[in-house]
Amino acid sequence: MKRYTDLITDALARVREILPWDLVDLLAQPNKPLVIDVREPSEFEHGHIAESINVPRGILESSCDWDYEDTIPSLAGGGNREIVVVCRSGNRSVLAVDTMQQLGYTNVVSLKTGIRGWNDYEQPLVDKTGTVIDIDHLEELLTSRVRPDQLRPR
Repeated sequence: MKRYTDLITDALARVREILPWDLVDLLAQPNKPLVIDVREPSEFEHGHIAESINVPRGILESSCDWDYEDTIPSLAGGGNREIVVVCRSGNRSVLAVDTMQQLGYTNVVSLKTGIRGWNDYEQPLVDKTGTVIDIDHLEELLTSRVRPDQLRPR
């Protein structure tokens, strides 16, 4: 049986990643990429890259296609558009990019290090109202919280 990390490792053989400073450069260009955040809505509300679109991983496939109630027109019609996918740490985004490539997206990359790396690079994040968030406040929200009962038995 494969583990989560195995799926990510497999996908990394097919997925291209960029780093936060690469995304800063891309966002400074006239034709900005579409930034898709695949975290859950509650995560997105706490802090996200300005102008990014929240497409939770669980509805990604239907959001990328026409004729579904989850369809996001800018995404469904953007098979050749430059797209950067982000998540908290860069794992879910790798899996999302792999899936999008299977759906025919040709210019899609994952943000290595995710929102955590973006925050560490001291780039702005906004809340659900568009207000820039204090990065020190976000540090706690971006830290993994694995409970003892979630650890692999030894």
